[in-house]
Amino acid sequence: MATDDSALRSGPDDANSADGHGRSAGNGRLADRLASARLQYFVGRHEELALFRHALAGEPGAPMVIVLHGPGGMGKSALLQRFAAEARAAGRPVVGVDARTVELSPSAFEAATAAVFVRDNAVLLVDDFERYRDMEEWIRDRFLPRLPAGALVVVAGRHAPDPLWKADLAWSEVLQVVPLRELGPADSAALLTAQGADPALHAALLRFAAGHPLALRLVAEAATHDNTSTDEVFWAPLRTVVDRLLTHMVGRPPTPAHRRALEVCGHVADTTEELLRVALPDEDATELFAWLRQLSCMKSGPFGVCPYDVVRDALDSDFRWRDPERYRAMHRTIRRHLVERVRNAPEKEALRAAGEFNHIVSRAQWLREFQGDRDEPAVHEEPMRPEDVPALIELTRRVEGEHNARTVSYWLGRQPEAFHVHRHCHTGELLGFMAWLRIDGLDDETRAADPVVAEAWELVSAMTPPRQGEHLGVARFMVHAEHHHRPSRSWDAVRTRIVFEVLRAKHCAWSCFVSAEPKFWAPLLTYLGMFQPPRRAVHADRGYGLFCHDWRAARVDEWADGIDARLLGGVPAVAAGKPKSRLTPLSREESDAAVREALRGWLDPGGLTDNALLRGRLVEELSEGDPVTALRELIGKAVERLDAHPRTRHLHDVLTLTYHSTSTQDAVARKLNLAFSTYRRHLARALDEVRETVWAWEVHGRIRTEQEPNRELP
Repeated sequence: MATDDSALRSGPDDANSADGHGRSAGNGRLADRLASARLQYFVGRHEELALFRHALAGEPGAPMVIVLHGPGGMGKSALLQRFAAEARAAGRPVVGVDARTVELSPSAFEAATAAVFVRDNAVLLVDDFERYRDMEEWIRDRFLPRLPAGALVVVAGRHAPDPLWKADLAWSEVLQVVPLRELGPADSAALLTAQGADPALHAALLRFAAGHPLALRLVAEAATHDNTSTDEVFWAPLRTVVDRLLTHMVGRPPTPAHRRALEVCGHVADTTEELLRVALPDEDATELFAWLRQLSCMKSGPFGVCPYDVVRDALDSDFRWRDPERYRAMHRTIRRHLVERVRNAPEKEALRAAGEFNHIVSRAQWLREFQGDRDEPAVHEEPMRPEDVPALIELTRRVEGEHNARTVSYWLGRQPEAFHVHRHCHTGELLGFMAWLRIDGLDDETRAADPVVAEAWELVSAMTPPRQGEHLGVARFMVHAEHHHRPSRSWDAVRTRIVFEVLRAKHCAWSCFVSAEPKFWAPLLTYLGMFQPPRRAVHADRGYGLFCHDWRAARVDEWADGIDARLLGGVPAVAAGKPKSRLTPLSREESDAAVREALRGWLDPGGLTDNALLRGRLVEELSEGDPVTALRELIGKAVERLDAHPRTRHLHDVLTLTYHSTSTQDAVARKLNLAFSTYRRHLARALDEVRETVWAWEVHGRIRTEQEPNRELP
């Protein structure tokens, strides 16, 4: 354990060695002085202390047996020491048993606890109770029932008690099980202050330790004695802190496969058997998941198992430091799986995968500044309901003023489905909202109602305009009652929604993020592959910043690969500029001309090398390093599609005989037994059909022939 347990190894005749506040009586033993010092620095645990005092006083309904459980370092031993002092101050004899120093047998346990039977009001405190798991049934059914009726028992261990305790209705009347959780923000800060940690580092230390008592003590000690500058923006724990946490809370994994399972757990928000199969395809995911869920440092939730926050961070930090290349490989495997889930899973599952994607790409220490506080109330997103409309407008008026309230009202009328509200998970209270607007053109009414969106459209159109069938996605109105354009749980939900929208979108040319705090968010958005176009009057005057991404210049896989490359690189040194695209989006006219040129050059080995379609996204996706072959395949599929439908089947022969042979047009018309004017009319229609098909594929990213289903391009 993190602290000495001498206070628990005392017998009933030690009752007067210290007073109820842990102050040493006279010049007592060193153990007494150590216990006194520990109690002096004790913070928090108000509910647990109230329960113990209730039981100590024998009040109606008070338990006779209290079972504390929680992972290593959660402060169980310190709390038992405090209970011992409280009991002595109340004049109750205390018998302490530390399972680490007592033989694990019924006879040894009986001998260690013999003093409990001497007095009828003794308090028995048992630490490291998990060591008695093989004796738990004997302790429950044979030992405890023999205690005097006035005795009070508290046992503390890493694991929850056997469910049979609660299954016995008689036990349920005298037993209370108490899971020991992390300290709250105020108690955590008080512990850091008591340890002498520099207040300038408190926020960073609290972010890492996440309320875990042992972690708080270790980081406070490290921050007090290392050479970290208090002006440093991003504090990170020393390796010794991480090593001690993992040793104490996780221990040594039994095999390399179990270590790899822990590495996955440390990287993701929730771990399931499915995810273990994806990340560790050569291992037994079922066995590894069963092992993970029985660890005391793991919690089971609705979406899988997860470590306590400080354990997760320590595991991830250790793996990233220990083996950067394997860390990247694991990250890429999981990230690709999550992208696929966002794209193809049902909406609720896809939204959860988008949140997991955000989690794994935010594992660098410096990115914690942009995340909601772990101690904030949990928030969930849900679609906007019609009855929410007045509240959204009023919230905007209160937070952002009358002008933006009118703009929100306009978009609520135009695109109500774009709005998503954030509610307190427990109370249902409306905390904020955001909108993901889909803009495929501007009219005068929109320009007047929302000059920020109008300018976003004009800015991206001046760089690389959306084509027919494409649109601009805009993250707009991130309004929050308390955390206006600053990190919060609601802002985490905003980021999840944005990832969901950009990965699920079809035909999204640009995505834009409108921020009222562009300077603050710039490092994060640069890290996420976005850039700021030249600032113009409207959003500059109102204090807005616009961040953009051109999905035709850097598509999803390339975008995600860029994030992976930056994951271990630290804070971006400079703001990002518009990425240089290998492709140039084609206009309809350019595409039509290129199709005709491709058909005319079909028999010429070099006839396709300068074709404009080589710059298009379809050829880029199909090329696999050979764009000319990909272009030939593309045109061939479009021509074959004519043969797949009865209404155009006769046009297929006209086109192939014209361009896939050396015959003149007169000869082709005679071969088809057509008047030349009829042949020319059929040829023009065939060309139009192929042009229309290629353009639809280029814009919509879909290829379909009779022989193959739709192929959705990323």
